[in-house]
Amino acid sequence: MTMLLSALKSSSPLRRAPAARCLSAWAQVEMGPPDAILGITEAYKRDGDARKINLGVGAYRTDAGKPYVLSSVAQAEQSILRQSLDKEYLPITGLAKFTSAAASLAYGGDALERVAVTQSISGTGALRIGGAFLERFHKGKAIYVPGPTWGNHGAVFRDCGLKVGQYRYFDPQTNGLNLGGMLEDIRALPKGSLVLLHACAHNPTGVDPSAAQWAEIQRVVEECEHVAFFDMAYQGFASGDVDRDASALRSFVAANRAPVLLAQSFAKNMGLYGERVGTFSVVGNDSAERDRLLSQVKILVRPMYSNPPVHGARIAGEVLSDPALRQMWLGEVREMAERIIRMRAALRGELEGLGSKKKWNHITDQIGMFCFTGLSPAQVDRLASEFHVYLTRDGRVSIAGITTGNVKYLAESIHNVTKD
Repeated sequence: MTMLLSALKSSSPLRRAPAARCLSAWAQVEMGPPDAILGITEAYKRDGDARKINLGVGAYRTDAGKPYVLSSVAQAEQSILRQSLDKEYLPITGLAKFTSAAASLAYGGDALERVAVTQSISGTGALRIGGAFLERFHKGKAIYVPGPTWGNHGAVFRDCGLKVGQYRYFDPQTNGLNLGGMLEDIRALPKGSLVLLHACAHNPTGVDPSAAQWAEIQRVVEECEHVAFFDMAYQGFASGDVDRDASALRSFVAANRAPVLLAQSFAKNMGLYGERVGTFSVVGNDSAERDRLLSQVKILVRPMYSNPPVHGARIAGEVLSDPALRQMWLGEVREMAERIIRMRAALRGELEGLGSKKKWNHITDQIGMFCFTGLSPAQVDRLASEFHVYLTRDGRVSIAGITTGNVKYLAESIHNVTKD
């Protein structure tokens, strides 16, 4: 026994050495910066004041401030559960019932025979597939995004190996669109550049081009032979009309003068946030080109995640393909959009009623879930520290967090930090 213990003791440094080497292998890894939105939510949760308001999270809430499960989604899910379906792998490109219905929703009845579409891990996954596709097959290795844009766009595209540039979009003087600067910058890009466009409900500003402005943007993109990559995360959620919200995309595709790609999400307009349901699609010149494009998309997806999850796609596919459920869903999307529009009007009305000397028309001029208020970082900090109102430091407000119960207090708080 003594000899055995002696042997174990003498061997113990040899056993510990590999562990020590494994630990030191990651010593150079630095602490990453915290997520800005997550930090806002954590601060909100720590706040014990009953008046606190969270305007940072980009998810729809009811007028009671609660998450919303659409009735159409709930009924579709119950129908799927009654069918006792299996849990087998989907094909690489996903559930055909869903992807065909999603493509039809986005593109309308035209050009579907030219669309190569795959199911994706919501909109973020669609952007990642698109970025990988462009990095592999497009001669340009840079993509240009609006300034500002969704905070994850740059990270996604850079991780795909693309350089990320910016064109002017938001005008802080008017809290509206800087169309002149946008067109000037797009014209100045190298011929055939990759241009990211928000199809509707621009995130984070809520500033969308008018139909006439979209026509000018399309003309310049086509003249410069650029590639248009649309990000459409809010179809139906912006105006309440799925066709209106897809009109810019459809106009580009109908003209067939600029290559078009699309990242599509069903997180917002179906409330399928945690199900991660979306599509990536690219439009070819004909069905033969579509097939070639789709073959390469499959090659990209296979080592990325092999195939997508099934449950959320079944729900969305059921909602989109069942006539009764589709009509119910369209009504619910319209109701969500109208609540957002009502809250915009209510906030503007309360601010103007307080005698504010600032102009607040941009609150109702903008559209969709987000509003770029024009508040400075210092004013945002005061809202949090003095009034328990939490939003991102660029002044972006998630209108979905506003309710009939808190809009008056919110307006008073904003008035207090902007009246000096």
